[in-house]
Amino acid sequence: MDDGEAALFPFPEGWYFVASRRSLAKGELLERQWLGQYIVAWSDDDGSVCVAESVCPHMGSALGPTVGGRVRDGCLVCPFHGFTYDIVGNCVATPHAPPPKSLALNVYVTRVIQGLVFAWWSAAGRPPQWHLPEEPPVGNDWCDLEIRTVRFRGHVQEIAENSVDLAHLRHVHGYGNVQPVGSPTVDGSHLLARFEFVRRATWCGVASTYRVSAAAHVHGLGYSFVNIQEHSIGMELRLWVLATPVDGTLVDLLLASQIREIRKPKRLIVGLGFLPPRFRTRVMNRLVASTQMRDVQQDVVIWQRRQYRPHPRLSRSDGDIGRYRRYCRQFYPDVRVSKHG
Repeated sequence: MDDGEAALFPFPEGWYFVASRRSLAKGELLERQWLGQYIVAWSDDDGSVCVAESVCPHMGSALGPTVGGRVRDGCLVCPFHGFTYDIVGNCVATPHAPPPKSLALNVYVTRVIQGLVFAWWSAAGRPPQWHLPEEPPVGNDWCDLEIRTVRFRGHVQEIAENSVDLAHLRHVHGYGNVQPVGSPTVDGSHLLARFEFVRRATWCGVASTYRVSAAAHVHGLGYSFVNIQEHSIGMELRLWVLATPVDGTLVDLLLASQIREIRKPKRLIVGLGFLPPRFRTRVMNRLVASTQMRDVQQDVVIWQRRQYRPHPRLSRSDGDIGRYRRYCRQFYPDVRVSKHG
């Protein structure tokens, strides 16, 4: 990417969310528009996942369920001639002849984290240039993910920029005493930004103040993972912020939150203290997810009408946006190659 360009290439290289493993259960075939094309995804009985371009290499048929594509015995069956593809994309059967040995789907490298399926994208056809982080520790003390989604007009780079744009936390969302904890660090594809703030919120009609520390881990422009500590109650929260380009104009944004069970809160949790700890944690996770989505909706109003400025005129209060922009350059390799990978 030339930083002097007026517009950003819509499909930066990286890992992007495809689907939840739950949506692929029981032989379901999923089709969605993803980074300017249609893909299909399914899993076999062993839980292995395949993400592939929704084009049959035999004679070009679409493969999605809307045209009759289906999963049978863990394999994808083309609706046009019945050619069958296994979980790694190889053609393993045809109705009337042996399968051609060289026939295979265009498949994508995948990774599953916390039941969320990701696939690697490169407009230049490059293999994965980095790996997503290891799955965080899981146990019975963590509740299930609460997932919220929204689609809007925007670009994934501008969404991830919120990790370092601390000034907007004050002005748009009303956070108080927002302070960076050191400077953002960059290690290849991993950007880490730490900050603290005070948040006032009203639950069950009672206003409370919360002291929060956050560590935002950005791994490319489609995967951000935030560790959050709320100190006054003693709440530990995980938040995934997953932005996926749809068609070059629209972006799908998924928020997935997860709270660790609080058995002995440091202070009274208004309206929730009488609930059993496990149920209380689930209720709190829903409340937190709703609050996070409300913040996102405030940003969406701005993102949808925003014009990209490659050389913004920054002030001292704008934090490390310049460093973030330099970090982003690695995700725009030579895109003149048309092959997708």
